[in-house]
Amino acid sequence: MESNNYLPPMLAGDSIIQLVYINVKQMASLSVRKLDDKIVDKLRIRADQHGVSMEEEVRRIIEQAVSNPTRLGDMATQYFGTAHGMDFEIPEHKPHVHPIDLSE
Repeated sequence: MESNNYLPPMLAGDSIIQLVYINVKQMASLSVRKLDDKIVDKLRIRADQHGVSMEEEVRRIIEQAVSNPTRLGDMATQYFGTAHGMDFEIPEHKPHVHPIDLSE
């Protein structure tokens, strides 16, 4: 945990009391209005299938939607890597030095 505010130790009789205030990270809240009942029902079923609350299911869906997509090489390693008897190296992904010319 991070401490944002630090107060020097204070004497209280024979004891030293030190107070450190911990800043607790605030989490954002989001309300979504005008959801179709069918969508809410499907969300409820999906959450139940995953054994989580609807709120947790929505958090997972949003996190997945805004996360970086899985690269093909990472997916190949996941499904066909050393855990499945295959041992291969995937070259490091590097951006193109020169943009591809598609004008022709």
